Amino acid sequence: MNLAEGLAALDLDLPAGAGEKLAAYLALLAKWNRTYNLTAIRDPEEMVTHHLLDSLAVLPFIQKSALAGRQEFNLADIGSGSGLPGLVLAIARPDWSITSIETVDKKAAFQRQAKIELGLTNVSIHCGRVEDVNATFAAVISRAFASLGDFVRLAGHLSSCLWAMKGAYPADEIAALPAGWRMSASHELHVPGLDAQRHLLQLEKI
Repeated sequence: MNLAEGLAALDLDLPAGAGEKLAAYLALLAKWNRTYNLTAIRDPEEMVTHHLLDSLAVLPFIQKSALAGRQEFNLADIGSGSGLPGLVLAIARPDWSITSIETVDKKAAFQRQAKIELGLTNVSIHCGRVEDVNATFAAVISRAFASLGDFVRLAGHLSSCLWAMKGAYPADEIAALPAGWRMSASHELHVPGLDAQRHLLQLEKI
């Protein structure tokens, strides 16, 4: 599936020029990936479904949350890798403030280059460990980052609302959430062209 088909299938209300920026992001990722091995996925169509559309599929649910209705919505993406979903969400919602937190130097360097080339003025990139970040955010998101328990332990100081992007529904991880936290919402995601389970879980501090 190509990007235009995928965006049409998701039926998102994206700002003018977002499709071109997403395509440019994908081209830059493919270019850097040949040298720096940022992602194991190398097929361009798989990059569209597994990276871009997978990241964009969470957008309607986050937009509907009460938090995103704030005048200034700041979101942290931890363990962001090549900027997924953070940079993709920054392209889709230029009115949101996105902070990307990544420990691996080459991945953070790629994100800095993408920020410059794509003109993403709403993005801040922090290269370091999430537990060393001393800031607060309306919400934090992670994609294939860690178990839910570790996510809470590592990022719970950043926000009282955590969004976890998962594959299959992680019932065991939900049952083992640390004291003081609960799952407040679970959404099954439908990613165009991706024949795999995807879920977005919202965790809240009690």
